[in-house]
Amino acid sequence: MGGTAGLTHTSLTLLTLLVWCQAQSSTRSYGPVFEEQPVHTLFPEGSAEEKVTLACRARASPPVTYRWKMNGTELKVEPDSRYRLVAGDLVISNPVKAKDAGSYQCVASNPRGTVVSREASLRFGFLQEFSAEERDPVKITEGWGVMFTCSPPPHYPGLSYRWLLNEFPNFIPADGRRFVSQTTGNLYIAKTEASDLGNYSCFATSHIDFITKSVFSKFSRLSLAAEDARQYAPSIKARFPADTYALAGQVVTLECFAFGNPVPRIKWRKLDGSHASKWIGSEPLLQIQDVGFEDEGTYECEAENIKGRDTYQGRIIIQAQPEWLKVITDTEADIGSDLRWSCAAAGKPRPTVRWLRDGQPLTSQNRIEVSGGELRFSKLVLEDSGMYQCVAENKHGTVYASAELTVQALAPDFRLNPVKRLIPAARSGKVIIPCQPRAAPKATVLWTKGTELLINSSRVTITPDGTLILQNISKSDEGKYTCFAENSMGKANSTGILSVRGPPGPPGGVVVRDISDTSVQLSWSRGFDNHSPIARYIVEARTLLSSNWKQVRTNPVNIEGNAETAQVVNLIPWMDYEFRVLASNILGIGEPSLPSSKIRTKEAAPTVAPSGLGGGGGAPNELIINWTPTLRDYQNGDGFGYILSFRKKGTQGWLRARVPHAESLHYVYRNESIAPYTPFEVKIKAYNRKGEGPESLTAIVYSAEEEPKVAPFRVLAKAVLASEMDVSWEPVEQGDMTGVLLGYEIRYWKDGDKEEAADRVRTAGLVTSAHVTGLSPNTKYHVSVRAYNRAGTGPPSPSTNVTTTKPPPKKPPGNISWTFSGSTVSIKWDPVVAKADESAVTGYKMLYRQDSHSAPTLYLASKSKIDIPVPEDFTHAFVQIRVTGPGGDGTPAEVHILRNSGTSMMVEDSVTRPVPHIVIITTNSLLMVTLISYLEL
Repeated sequence: MGGTAGLTHTSLTLLTLLVWCQAQSSTRSYGPVFEEQPVHTLFPEGSAEEKVTLACRARASPPVTYRWKMNGTELKVEPDSRYRLVAGDLVISNPVKAKDAGSYQCVASNPRGTVVSREASLRFGFLQEFSAEERDPVKITEGWGVMFTCSPPPHYPGLSYRWLLNEFPNFIPADGRRFVSQTTGNLYIAKTEASDLGNYSCFATSHIDFITKSVFSKFSRLSLAAEDARQYAPSIKARFPADTYALAGQVVTLECFAFGNPVPRIKWRKLDGSHASKWIGSEPLLQIQDVGFEDEGTYECEAENIKGRDTYQGRIIIQAQPEWLKVITDTEADIGSDLRWSCAAAGKPRPTVRWLRDGQPLTSQNRIEVSGGELRFSKLVLEDSGMYQCVAENKHGTVYASAELTVQALAPDFRLNPVKRLIPAARSGKVIIPCQPRAAPKATVLWTKGTELLINSSRVTITPDGTLILQNISKSDEGKYTCFAENSMGKANSTGILSVRGPPGPPGGVVVRDISDTSVQLSWSRGFDNHSPIARYIVEARTLLSSNWKQVRTNPVNIEGNAETAQVVNLIPWMDYEFRVLASNILGIGEPSLPSSKIRTKEAAPTVAPSGLGGGGGAPNELIINWTPTLRDYQNGDGFGYILSFRKKGTQGWLRARVPHAESLHYVYRNESIAPYTPFEVKIKAYNRKGEGPESLTAIVYSAEEEPKVAPFRVLAKAVLASEMDVSWEPVEQGDMTGVLLGYEIRYWKDGDKEEAADRVRTAGLVTSAHVTGLSPNTKYHVSVRAYNRAGTGPPSPSTNVTTTKPPPKKPPGNISWTFSGSTVSIKWDPVVAKADESAVTGYKMLYRQDSHSAPTLYLASKSKIDIPVPEDFTHAFVQIRVTGPGGDGTPAEVHILRNSGTSMMVEDSVTRPVPHIVIITTNSLLMVTLISYLEL
């Protein structure tokens, strides 16, 4: 039993040591990473070069070993074989197409894992000779089109083509009449001419790396029959494919050539997309560089001459090799944790995605799920470590993305991230202490203060990642704090010491000396720094004008923490001050010192001119000057007062007046020679017993005004209704004014009354009309108009007379009745006859409202009857009827109309009321009006 226990203990120790060694080695070693991979290679048959090299190089620690695969099968590299490895490169001696043509992959491995390179093809280029058979002669009528077939010999890869005429090197030039297809090699002549007579040979050239080989065919004789001068429409002979497939980024070439007389002109256009119907080329070749998906679509070639046109259409279809959108990256993960890797690729057709682990296909199994671009691990184990590759492929190519997965199993280790040894904290503040040991799987964390185990509370928080947060720090929180970390591999701890610090205490003994008008010298003694060095000092001051402390400017501007004296500058002269000093460190600003004794700065002449300079008004022959009294802050000394300078605008000499007392705010200058409303230039400055201050800017102030001397004229008054009139007049001339015209005053009084008892209405500004209300009906009034300004009212205009109209009849319409006829209701009433003291009746107003929620409608009628259209579902309505005439509207009669009743139902409340949004309609030939806003009847 004891032996078994000892064996178990030894096994655990070895396992722990093995895991530790693996963890240590992971910091020094890594899996293969390709730096160079094989590329597609074309080897010319018959080349003097006797070998071909496929490159491969990868970096790794420990170094990699290399293997190669051909068509998926591992190559055996033996001493006497044609294959040998030079570093990672595969060298094939005396390559032969039958044995060596195929797809090759490099495999790089080290103890961390294995990766495979991209596939690279080895192909063999060749160009055989043309057939030795004689070519048939061609005979055609001059003026017709002709095609010579090239029929190139077997070859790889593609060729370029030219044609010889009679002898080498007489090559046929490419022009609008002749065309050599680079797809088939055929020669096309759109319209033969006499100069075309001769022997023709197809000349084909192969380009493989730096090797060029050319061959030419047997000659074919062209003879021409008698000229046919007839013209004929184009016929397209060289056509591009109906569907042309191209990879994004490649060059696409479309060919189009036609026979015709005259020689046709070739044009190209795209029939869809942004260039639809726009001609984009005029040559037999349409070439699109760096083709993209936006170039996909249908293209049309058009051949045209004076006899007609011919067209041909075909599509360009763009596809693309796979291209990574998202790749995997090297990952370290804890043992027992879950992991999700994903990769994504774009391409057309859409790429398929597969996974490799250490070069071998990876499929779903146990804890591993493979689903397209997703790879998921659950509960990682050490054996999951290795090299992984995500492979995306379509018919145009394959791309590989590689990454290394390292599964870690580590006992907690604080060597890289120990708890901070010294932890400063501010009193009443917050401190955050991380606990981040290296551990796999993730460690469980506990915190202690001394021997006390810490748990979450209102002031203590231990976050899920093990961080300790202490809030509202106090002196009692000082001490040793230890983080204990433990997982299945072991345990460890780390300790730090927390010290509580705070802002500095108050400085002591603030003394003021060297007092001048704008500065003083302060000194103080150093206070307690509360375990954090004092960084700087701040000086504050307050005056007798304010109880608030404000920071003041000092010399030096920033007072260092080791200073105990400073000069305060930019003070106000003749002002009482108290000073105090505050110290600050990285934890904040401390308590202020006790205030210094009160001092007063020395006096100085004023430095600011008084503000608010203006004036005007007053009695005749006066100039009144006003200003804003200067505040105590700007007086700078005792014996404060003001000095005024003024002169009539346009004159030279200045008059001066001295006004004592700081609280003075105006000055009156009297002189019989001052004309009304005369402009003066005025300046002001302050003085005290130390001297005079600067002068203000010059202001313009006018002397006192006098009442207007002229009266308005052509006064007209017109009665409006029984209690209102309109008055108008011609204005006074501005040049005749002795002040600023404020407006006009209309005076009106009844015939027989004295003018002194007149009622008055004033207008503002330069208006020359007024509407007067509140008059007595049928009454004669006298009306006059005067101009007025600040000095008073001017002389009256000649008075005019106006008589108001008689009032409207007081009696409301009576005996109201109604009858219905289809969709019309006829309403009639007894006519109202005006009395002798009432104005005539000129018509009637009827306000019609179907209910309290509908908009009322106003009808006007000249007689005591009216027809109103009503809806078919009409049941009742409310109606008000009143007379109208020159004197206004009379008293209304209100009735409630019912469809089943023909007699009036008088409504008790017949008082006038405001009605919103009334539509006014007249019957027969009467006018229809719409009144928006409110109308009183």
